[in-house]
Amino acid sequence: MSKYIMLFLKGMAMGGANVIPGVSGGTIAFITGIYDRLIDALKSFDAEAIKLLLKFKIKELYKHIDGTFLIVLFAGIGVSLVTIAKLLKTLIANGHEIPVWAFFFGLILASVWSVGRTINKWNVSAIGGLIVGTGIAVSISLLGQANENDNFAYLVLCGVVAICSMLLPGLSGSFVLLLMGNYQLIMLDAVTERNISILAPVAIGALAGFVILSHSISYLLKNFKLPTLGTLTGFVLGSLLVIWPWKNEIHLVDEIGTKILKDGKPIVQGYERYLPELAESETIYAVVFAVVGLLMVILLDVFGNKSTQKAENN
Repeated sequence: MSKYIMLFLKGMAMGGANVIPGVSGGTIAFITGIYDRLIDALKSFDAEAIKLLLKFKIKELYKHIDGTFLIVLFAGIGVSLVTIAKLLKTLIANGHEIPVWAFFFGLILASVWSVGRTINKWNVSAIGGLIVGTGIAVSISLLGQANENDNFAYLVLCGVVAICSMLLPGLSGSFVLLLMGNYQLIMLDAVTERNISILAPVAIGALAGFVILSHSISYLLKNFKLPTLGTLTGFVLGSLLVIWPWKNEIHLVDEIGTKILKDGKPIVQGYERYLPELAESETIYAVVFAVVGLLMVILLDVFGNKSTQKAENN
């Protein structure tokens, strides 16, 4: 039972990470020692699984897809998505953006070390992957934000892209949704209000993304491990620019400089980052949160390694 409780908590950590633009649930899975098992479980939704389903061999199918693992993990993710989304909406609405971003900046900073240390040999391919991954993540962070769109096909595409990035350590699904203009619509509004008309097409896209990407990542990790891990580390490193706590919103304006509003709110098209005044109490407050986030990842990493070693010994 303790094993399942811990797996549920890891799922909650993944769900909480996926709500934050700039933080990846894949990173949490990676540093808690369940990433490989998650990818293998998702990859098991294959032709063999369909055959077992059509033959109504439910027990065999359940074992084939590692059913207990997925149910417990996704139960944690689901609970966290609803509860953390509400908490974040409250915190941001009350002007606590900087401490929230600082906390997750600490998480990501520690994750660079956590993911990078899995590479036992830094050769040319691993370093090349690191550079490419960092470049991609930084490029994505500099892209402009699209407008909100509730078209069915676009919501399906959001599900595919967001889930793909959620499975990649360091590449945030929520941030991709932010760039696509649908973060507020999906992660904060539809999730908290349980809006099925929005969530259903997103779930369809997410399912397709899970199946496609899980096979791809599994293949790359088995056949091109070092460059793949190097690229994943680069994704994490580059995402630090996304999660930088001290930034001002850049709003979309018309020809005469007036802010363009959507549903009474200005449209955010990007961010202007700045260095804070170190002596200010708000900065000290934020740094404390960043340190807490950093220490949490280190503890998760240590615990994850112990859990993995224990499993291997058994």
